[in-house]
Amino acid sequence: MEGKKLCIFNWSGGKDSTLALHYMMQDPLVEIKCLVTTVTEKFNRVSMHGVREALLIKQAASIGIPLYIIRLPEMPDMETYDDVMNQHLRKFKEEGITHSIFGDIFLADLRAYREQKLNELGLKAIFPLWGQNTTKLIAEFLKLNYKTIIVCAQQNLQSICGEIINSKLISELPVDVDPCGENGEFHTFAYEGPIFAKKIDFELGEKVFRTYNQPSINNYEDTKILDEDKLGYWFIDLI
Repeated sequence: MEGKKLCIFNWSGGKDSTLALHYMMQDPLVEIKCLVTTVTEKFNRVSMHGVREALLIKQAASIGIPLYIIRLPEMPDMETYDDVMNQHLRKFKEEGITHSIFGDIFLADLRAYREQKLNELGLKAIFPLWGQNTTKLIAEFLKLNYKTIIVCAQQNLQSICGEIINSKLISELPVDVDPCGENGEFHTFAYEGPIFAKKIDFELGEKVFRTYNQPSINNYEDTKILDEDKLGYWFIDLI
C-alpha cells in the first residue's frame, strides 16, 4: 500500500484554495504539514489578494493546520522570487516534504512553471482541481455552504469588489469572465464553511484602486501571466 504523501499546501486564502484543501483533507494518503502563503513584507498582506496577515492567521487557526508565511519584497523580479522560494522549498524537503499542493484549475503555463521548479528540487506537485469545469466548481463550493468575499477585482469589475459570491452574482458576470476568476479577473477571501471550525469575522474597510507593472509568474498565487504593461485592480480592505 502506498505510504502517506507529506505535503505543503499553497494557501491563498481564497475559494479555490479552500475547495482544493477541502478535498485534500479527506484523502487518507495525504498529510498536510502546513499552509504556505506569500506575504508582501512591506504591507504584511497576501501577495496580489491584499488580505491582511492577521486574517490569514485566523483562517489557519480555524482550519487547524499551521500557517507558514514566506515574506517577499513588493513586486519582486523573477530571480529574487525564485531565490526566496527555493530557500524555503529546500527547507521543506529536508523536513521530509514530498509534495506541494496547488489550487490551479487550467492555467497550463503556470502549472508547467510550478512543476519545473519543484522537479529541480526533487518535489512533486498535486493539482486537485485541475481541468475541472469552473462553473461546476463554484456551484460545488456554494453547495458545500462555503462563503467567500471578492477582495480584489480587475478595473472593469469594480462593482463586484467587496461582494459576497452567490449564484446570482456568478450568473450575472460578463460572459468573458471566468466563474472562478481563473484568468486573474478577481480574487477572494473564504471565511466560513466545512473546513473552518469557526467563522472568520471581519469588517469592510476602504475600497481603493491600484495599478501594477506586469507581474512575474507567482509560484504561490492564482495570477495568470498577462501581456499588459500595467494592470489595474480594485481592492476592498478587510479589517
